[in-house]
Amino acid sequence: MAKLLIAGQWVHGSSEQQMTHRYSGEALDKMAVASVEQVAAAVTAAQAAFDANALTPSDRYHILSRAAALVQERREQFMGLVSAETGFPRVDVENEVGRTVQTLQLCAEEARRVVGEMVPMDAAPGLKDRIGFTVMVPLGVVCAITPFNSPLNVVVHKVAPAVAAGNAVILKPSEHVPLTSVELCKVLIEAGLPPGLITLLHGGPQIGRALVADPRIAFYAFTGSTRVGKEIQAGAGLRRTQLELGSIASTIVCEDADLRAAVAKCVSAGFRKAGQVCTSVQRLYVQRGIASDFTKQLVAAVRSLPYGDPSKPETIVGPMLSVEHAQRALDWILEAQAAGAEVLCGGTRTGAVLAPTLLANVRDDMKVMCQEIFAPVMCLNEFDDLQQAYDAANATPFGLAAGLFTSNVGIALSAGRKLRFGAVHINEASSARVDVMPFGGVKDSGFGREGPRYAIKEMMEERLLTIRY
Repeated sequence: MAKLLIAGQWVHGSSEQQMTHRYSGEALDKMAVASVEQVAAAVTAAQAAFDANALTPSDRYHILSRAAALVQERREQFMGLVSAETGFPRVDVENEVGRTVQTLQLCAEEARRVVGEMVPMDAAPGLKDRIGFTVMVPLGVVCAITPFNSPLNVVVHKVAPAVAAGNAVILKPSEHVPLTSVELCKVLIEAGLPPGLITLLHGGPQIGRALVADPRIAFYAFTGSTRVGKEIQAGAGLRRTQLELGSIASTIVCEDADLRAAVAKCVSAGFRKAGQVCTSVQRLYVQRGIASDFTKQLVAAVRSLPYGDPSKPETIVGPMLSVEHAQRALDWILEAQAAGAEVLCGGTRTGAVLAPTLLANVRDDMKVMCQEIFAPVMCLNEFDDLQQAYDAANATPFGLAAGLFTSNVGIALSAGRKLRFGAVHINEASSARVDVMPFGGVKDSGFGREGPRYAIKEMMEERLLTIRY
């Protein structure tokens, strides 16, 4: 039973939900679903634990370092859980667990480097006998609400910075992938985190809304849809948030690019985790002069991707979250095809597995282009003038990440100013990410930044002290 963790105790919920293997459908475990009353009790307990446990930066460092070591020791166990809950093939779960270890290590290191700054009070006239400095203090209770498509590393990107900052954490993972979070919480407690400082609540939107409605929570860290992000922000009011929301990610390939490298990186970025990544390449813009050669290489690469059963070591693309999600994506493909789009490869479904799909002759008003598809589907577009590609990439409500391939330094540097995204990756696709870097978007892709050093700072208050002597 995947129980709730409240006040350091593993407890039952108000109901239970059966969890099944994402691909085979076999029963895994049951999830305890919290009640609204348990949410209130959990916040009370988390606040009390925060008031009673003042962990030093050294304490936080040792806890997170030990947690990293434990995840590494239990690598195969975590990989099995992630694969069962998500249906991701081994290549994806290896990456997920490996990055989680790195994220925990980075947060441990940053926990010892949390400092304020000196304020030059004597720069103002008449203040030669006064000094000022800031100190960083934890906020209190941080609420982390996380998605299904990264049940370990995205969770750690929210929980570990909160711990490194000295906060208590309430975690509500996606109701589709609760089991991995249970094991992560066990690891944190075994690593030395006082049990009351980590709370785990399972459930759907009702539990999320109850958490947002509780004024004792000081900060919300959320990854998910723009629709839910707006709801959280409206409920949070003046309380602080970090929102990593929807995206329609674009990557641009210029005529002077290394085509072989661009093809390989775009295929990886478009189809890993069955395209269920917010920065997956959905719109691919290729300069017309190289479009024919690039398309031939791209089609061959996509057609060669093994897909299906994630337990097979050769599989690259496994199932989507559900048959319904896969059918919705296929409906968009068929709708685009009926309106004139060309299916270069893919465009078929078996259960929850959607074949890696590449489309051409798409229009901007087709759903496959103007809505986030969150599936292994890529739309190929040709352009002549680079400004056309910039304008097309910018012409969505979203702005999380973009990629651009070129050998021209001038183009590379100017792209960072012309593409309005939270990150612009040169000679990488839109989904390029290293866990140490700041990660977040603009426009309807949200605000705030993940990345250990940046998230820790967001989850703390900077307080000014001045002294006259």
